[in-house]
Amino acid sequence: MNNNPYQSYSREYDHWYDQNRPVYLLELEAVKEALPASGVGLEIGVGTGRFAGPLGVEWGIDLAREMLVRGQERGLRGVQGTGEALPFNSRSFDYVVMVAVLCFLSSPDRVIEEADRALKDGGRLVIGFVDRESYLGRIYQAKKSKSRFYRDGNFYSVPEVLKLFPAKEWSEIAIRQTLFETPGAADLIQVPKEGFGEGGFVVVSGKNKR
Repeated sequence: MNNNPYQSYSREYDHWYDQNRPVYLLELEAVKEALPASGVGLEIGVGTGRFAGPLGVEWGIDLAREMLVRGQERGLRGVQGTGEALPFNSRSFDYVVMVAVLCFLSSPDRVIEEADRALKDGGRLVIGFVDRESYLGRIYQAKKSKSRFYRDGNFYSVPEVLKLFPAKEWSEIAIRQTLFETPGAADLIQVPKEGFGEGGFVVVSGKNKR
């Protein structure tokens, strides 16, 4: 994961969630709906704990130490490291979460393999991301050359993410979407719904078949 800007600008990153709180809360709700009702969780690319904290995800891993320091203030048990080589025993977690991190991974397949290894039998993987083919994805791509955070990001479409969940290894695939494009201020009064193609932020989740 290329997290250098996140190490240097952790305060700016964290402040984004305060500046864009309605959007953040909609994303948070979509991820929450995909999580199991109980169990021990891990967030890969946890950042400052903006998702792990309110969602009750106990563990987090991130390459940027400064992000983890901020995450500790939200009760996070953070570990510095990468998703490609998780420093956890196999079958340690009931679920693994990845939010807005997929686009920064140089080896997404390897990270998924590691996440699966760290999951217990029947564990769930949850991935939240900006759909490249959505209106929001087009905005992000148009502006990414000017962003210190997304400049090197590689955005994915929903079909591309679904390929990370091959049928022989994963079941109970679920897709949720939010951040729907509407013309007025009421666009922030939304409820996540199943499927994709309308919302800018999508959550794909699946259960391993072990």
